[in-house]
Amino acid sequence: MEKIIFLGLGTNLGDREKNLSMAVDRIGEVIGKVIECSSVYETEPWGFQSENRFLNMVVKVRSSLRPSGLLGRILMIEAQLGRLRNGKGYKSRTIDIDILLYGSEVIKKEELEIPHPRIPVRKFVLEPLCELAPDMIHPVLKVTFAELLAKCGDECGVSVKHPFVIS
Repeated sequence: MEKIIFLGLGTNLGDREKNLSMAVDRIGEVIGKVIECSSVYETEPWGFQSENRFLNMVVKVRSSLRPSGLLGRILMIEAQLGRLRNGKGYKSRTIDIDILLYGSEVIKKEELEIPHPRIPVRKFVLEPLCELAPDMIHPVLKVTFAELLAKCGDECGVSVKHPFVIS
């Protein structure tokens, strides 16, 4: 059964534009049909210090993958694009792909939590998510994403860089 999935993408190393473009292409190839993409946002690092600003966006995908298979393919795409997850904490990266939403399902496992637990506190996720689905209801908090953005206390700078064009 197909689900509508929202993925958050971020990059602050290398050719950031190319990293996002290649990630969206790979998502379309191995995860499902890319339905819509937010604009690309330039943002300050969140949770750590870096001289490199991030490019972030949200991608809406239709997929028949189950959550565990989806996570496996995301990790594969990240590795193919030069990211290996090792250790704890935030650091600069060529690509980061987070599962934000998987339909309206709520999943809480050690290796996977959906909806992503930090959506409400990350402006760099809420801004592009609200561009695609401002009136969508958060499955746990039961408020719209637009309401979450209005209440978000994140003070990291987030600015629209340009629309993303699916290649």
